[in-house]
Amino acid sequence: MHDYGGLEQLVYERADDPTIAGPHEVIVKLAAASINHIDIWNRRGLTGTPLRLPHILGADGAGTVVEIGSSVTNVKPGDAVCLYPPTGCGACEFCLTDRDYMCIRLHVLGERLEGTYAEYVKLPAANCFPVPRGYSFEQAAALPLVFITVWRMVITNAELKPGESILIIGIGGGVASATLQVAHKLGARAIVTSRSDAKLARARELGAYHGINQGKEDIVSAVKDLTAGRGVDVAVDCVGGEIWRKSVASLGRGGRLVTCGATAGGEPHDDIAALAAKQLKIYGSTLGSREEFRQLLSFLEASRITPVIDSIFPLKEAAAAQRRVETAQQFGKVVLRIPG
Repeated sequence: MHDYGGLEQLVYERADDPTIAGPHEVIVKLAAASINHIDIWNRRGLTGTPLRLPHILGADGAGTVVEIGSSVTNVKPGDAVCLYPPTGCGACEFCLTDRDYMCIRLHVLGERLEGTYAEYVKLPAANCFPVPRGYSFEQAAALPLVFITVWRMVITNAELKPGESILIIGIGGGVASATLQVAHKLGARAIVTSRSDAKLARARELGAYHGINQGKEDIVSAVKDLTAGRGVDVAVDCVGGEIWRKSVASLGRGGRLVTCGATAGGEPHDDIAALAAKQLKIYGSTLGSREEFRQLLSFLEASRITPVIDSIFPLKEAAAAQRRVETAQQFGKVVLRIPG
């Protein structure tokens, strides 16, 4: 992208190859990348993070290591890797306790670092992890950002347990579909919402207990009916806007609400009396630690979960791929295949 704005700002052109500048860096030849909402917000200039233009977007990717710095020991040329997106300054209190994702000088692929909509990408070697067994490069590129976000939200923060109920707002996006997969494998009972009957049907195929068409039904009333009046244990709402208060109202006593964004608006109205009376917990979350990423990869291999891929576009059609996500047509992840 050469400027902020619409899809016309995405230009398919030749750029300089990245070069290693430090002993702990590697260069990965990418085979696939995937689209995230953060790519769209960066393109539109809505994140508050200034980009050096022209800029290559893309937080997620997978490919093969082709060059390593002099001090790199965890990977070697020829290794197939998927990429952990964030890296911190290395000196603040968060980085020193392996919480780079909370660094106030955070660098993320596709934001302060050149991203993965490209043939090659440079990044710290510590951000390279083995592709899970049995995964294609497209599947490996579809997992990092959404699954690490889901893992921290649902497992670390909300502490979802087998047998509990979970409400997932806006099924269809990458985070929502990943949440459904993790919750189902964990043995939780998932209730999902959408305005699309087709997306609700697809969610039931993936293990959803029930689907609520939020354009035709009241979410709170439907949840109360499905839970015998008690409400759900966990709600995942990354939509916000007018739906947020319904998510809070759908929680039972001691319930937990987790969010990683607000695609429909970030200024909801909360019922503070209900928050106190029901002893609710609300967690904001983005990304997660490298240790959580290791846990996630082990879980994915053991549970045989593979990301839901909606569609695959060639790299040169990145604008069309972003349009599909921007207009909420997808169910699961939209992936870019990068020419070899």
